[in-house]
Amino acid sequence: MPAPAAEPVAMVSPVEQELRAKIRELREHLVRNADHVGDRFAEEARKIHYGETEHRSIFGQATPDEARELADEGIEFHALPVLPDDRN
Repeated sequence: MPAPAAEPVAMVSPVEQELRAKIRELREHLVRNADHVGDRFAEEARKIHYGETEHRSIFGQATPDEARELADEGIEFHALPVLPDDRN
């Protein structure tokens, strides 16, 4: 006689599912309300910081070295949250 089938177990708890949904909602809001500057992120962040262009919300990519340089210059920035589902 075969063993009874195990009951499915959720890989992610309801609390974590809710947290992920809120993080996804935050990320979508940020992306909707900012200019995507791609790999020019460090350059554009500097222009905004030093008053060379209008202040606005931006997002894009920076290398680890660029991120360190921005931080060293006192330029405030934050990484957008990335969820495991977004990597697949």
